[in-house]
Amino acid sequence: MQFITFLDYLLLPFYIIIVYLIAFKIRDTQYPPGHPWRKHFITGLNAKIIGAVLIGLIYQYYYKGGDTLLYFHHASIINKAWSESIDKWVNLLFHIPPWYQGEYSEYISKMEWYESPTEYIVCQITAFISFFTFTTYLPTAVLYGAISYTGLWALFRTFATKYPQYIKQVAICALYIPSTIMWGSGIFKDTICMFGLGWLTYGAFRLLINRDFRVGVIIMTAVSFYLVASIKLYILLAFIPALVLWILFTYSYKIRSSGARFMLKIVVLFAAVGGFLVFSQRFAASLGKYSLDNVSKTAYNTHTFIASVSKDEGSKYDLGELDPSIGGMLKKFPKAVNVSLFRPYIWETRKPIQLLNAIEAMFFLWVTIKILITIGLKQTWRTINSDPTIQFCLIFSIIFAFAVGISSGNFGTLSRYRIPCLPFYALALMLIYYRHNPTSKNILSFRLRG
Repeated sequence: MQFITFLDYLLLPFYIIIVYLIAFKIRDTQYPPGHPWRKHFITGLNAKIIGAVLIGLIYQYYYKGGDTLLYFHHASIINKAWSESIDKWVNLLFHIPPWYQGEYSEYISKMEWYESPTEYIVCQITAFISFFTFTTYLPTAVLYGAISYTGLWALFRTFATKYPQYIKQVAICALYIPSTIMWGSGIFKDTICMFGLGWLTYGAFRLLINRDFRVGVIIMTAVSFYLVASIKLYILLAFIPALVLWILFTYSYKIRSSGARFMLKIVVLFAAVGGFLVFSQRFAASLGKYSLDNVSKTAYNTHTFIASVSKDEGSKYDLGELDPSIGGMLKKFPKAVNVSLFRPYIWETRKPIQLLNAIEAMFFLWVTIKILITIGLKQTWRTINSDPTIQFCLIFSIIFAFAVGISSGNFGTLSRYRIPCLPFYALALMLIYYRHNPTSKNILSFRLRG
């Protein structure tokens, strides 16, 4: 399918200029010269725009298709309705007519995802954004990347505010991880989810830690929650438990009595588990495949389907025989987390794009091993136990890594699915390491203590 045309290349510079004019205005207003965050604002945006354009070109000229182009295809159909009737455009944009309504059949019959809510919401967002780009792919992708960047910047602001001594390191973790730049910048579900996850983290921190109840913060948090829940609900199934424990551990440290702290943690943990079980049972119908009864079967079916339809044998990975029960899935926990964070290994790669993922995974493995050796297992555990933010990052990233590792079955799919957990895992590693080493010491260097 040919979606990138001469008009894309003609309009692309114009939209990039608009994005940068707005970005420079925000930077100069919010982060004047001398502000420690200033130098990262534009460089982070540069990465997102390059990623948005590059991934679009890869899907057009290398893969010659893919879901990003299907989202755009649906958006193009929605926007064609504008020329016939504004009412029809609005109704299709908001998914108002049923699929069988005759007067809309010209459009709905061409949209295979019209009755797929998680896919169609991406089509709706794409249609709205592309309406302002004359329905051209590359300018729309650039706007996607720029809007998504606000979420990553919100994530950066959250941790840079809490750890002002580690601004450079936080920027690297939140803004410059290659996978999040590449797979979280174009017209994908993942781009919207990274936007939502960043703002959701920022909003949770402002509301629950700083008690900042401004209307703007509440609205942005609610919108982010809705987007993530609508597109990839399983992100919230990993995020919310980590968030509850983050709040618990943050406030428990204000209690002087260690016994009282321990009792509070036990009570809240049992309340959280009990609340989750009650919620899962009460709203099982609404949660559907993500309900407690179905989540293991969903992971098993997804893994089996992706593995069976994969055309590239070199991209498959095998965790062994899967048992579609919660106990059976938990037995694969170490392997699933390992494949999400540390694979593919270099020797498992079969193509250039996979090699880039392998290099990134090797970096995460190297830093993890270095921390355990140079700091020590005991001291690493003490550091984690002493900082609620490290605990939050690790709990979310490990739960999420397990979820996507157990359900993917294909390195190509996994490289996209895992990106929400990578900034959080990187932040946890960075905070553990630099608690015991000066920030001037390169985390890539290797020298045993003593």
